[in-house]
Amino acid sequence: MDTVSTYALLCFTSLFTITSPLSTMPVFLTMTNSLGEKERRAVAVRATVVACCALLIFVLAGQFLFRFFGISTNGFRIVGGIIIFRIGFDMLQARYTPMNLRKEEIKEYAKDVSVAPLGIPLLCGPGAIANAIVLMQEAHSLEMKTALIGSIVLVYLITFCMLRWAGQLVKLIGETGNNVMMRLMGLILMVIAVECFVSGVRPILTEIIHP
Repeated sequence: MDTVSTYALLCFTSLFTITSPLSTMPVFLTMTNSLGEKERRAVAVRATVVACCALLIFVLAGQFLFRFFGISTNGFRIVGGIIIFRIGFDMLQARYTPMNLRKEEIKEYAKDVSVAPLGIPLLCGPGAIANAIVLMQEAHSLEMKTALIGSIVLVYLITFCMLRWAGQLVKLIGETGNNVMMRLMGLILMVIAVECFVSGVRPILTEIIHP
């Protein structure tokens, strides 16, 4: 039970950190600036549902994709660790910008921004997908797999709440608070990335040294 609890905490922490709804809030507010409260809430609902469903599909189909493309779990851990480390490093520098949006692009997406770019790739990007698939490979029991799926749903439920009240939260924590939180999450994410990278490199080196 302790192992499952620890694993569930790792899943929630890493997924929440890499999804980073705090850094998505300003983009969400900008892209829905011309929308009313009802429309903004609908965009938040669709964006989180799309992101959650997309991530669950990748998690559940991860093993099939590995077999289909002939990808090893250790290789994916290494690549995933590099991707997650880079995202964490950007967050540590308080310059986490997963997508640059120009004014004309914001107008283009004004009618429906929930699927792209809010749902994908802002809330469900390559880092989140890589992290979730690696976590699924680490789940060796039904309880651990259930904990991972539950963590994904919980993360996006919290993300919806944060987007729903994004205006009030941004005013409450302020720019300084947002930067401090982003740096702390970036540091945690970099540690998780290093562990992911080492867990992928170790068995490969062991096989090379002791064939």
